[in-house]
Parts: sequence; structure tokens; C-alpha cells
Amino acid sequence: MDMNVSARCALFLFLLAFVDLKIVSAAETGGTSTAKPGVCPRTRWGIGLCVNICSTDSDCPNDEKCCHNGCDCIAPYTAKPGVCPRRHSGRGICIELCSNDSDCPNDEKCCFNGCGHVCIASTQMCAEYCYQDGHCPEEQKCCRIF
Repeated sequence: MDMNVSARCALFLFLLAFVDLKIVSAAETGGTSTAKPGVCPRTRWGIGLCVNICSTDSDCPNDEKCCHNGCDCIAPYTAKPGVCPRRHSGRGICIELCSNDSDCPNDEKCCFNGCGHVCIASTQMCAEYCYQDGHCPEEQKCCRIF
């Protein structure tokens, strides 16, 4: 019975400390933390100089976001227009040559190849996902391949 009471007391103290920590954190940020628009880029693994200089987006300059990459403020990820071409059956090369579209040159997109991610020339939405000519831009035709 004493063990049960001790466990309950310990749990109560832990929860009380957690609530107190959240209140102090909210007070330090003025009670609000506004998230900036955009999405953090996918985390890259590797070695680099990391300085944790932010805890919320409001700590970051301009449009940068506080991302949980272990480092600091980062420009938000912006996808390039177009879509990755349809993958053919089978596995691709198991190598990570990109994390997101910004790692790729020109209009290429970072696409999953069946095992890893590589830069590939993008296709327009119509080329992969049309059902009728009206879904295509300008005078293009919808050519469905079965």
C-alpha cells in the first residue's frame, strides 16, 4: 500500500513540475508563439556545426522557421512546380542524392526512385494525372497509358 501512495505522490509531483514548466515557457514568450507559414525541410543526416539559436519561429529572422534539425533557423521548404514522373516497377538505386527540391538543379525535383531520392526532370500534372483533354493546359492532349 505504501508503494502505491509513493507512486501516486511521485506522479503528482512530476505532473505539477511539467505544468509549471509550460507556464514559465509561455510567460517567457509573451504567452504566444506564432508559427510562420511554410514547412521545414526534411532532416538531413550528417555532421556539421550546429548552434541551437531558436525555440520557436518568432526567434528567427525574416521568413525563416525554427526547424527541429538540431541546428538553427532555416528558410522554409518550397516545392518546385510539377510532379515527379511515375515510377516504373522495380527498385531504384539506394542512394540519397537530395533531401528536397531545393537540392536539385534547374527545374528538377527530388523524387523517390523506389529506394532512395534522386533529382529527376519534373513532368506537368497533366502528363501523369489527366482523365480528359480539359485537364491539360493550353492545347495539350490527355494521353492515358494503360
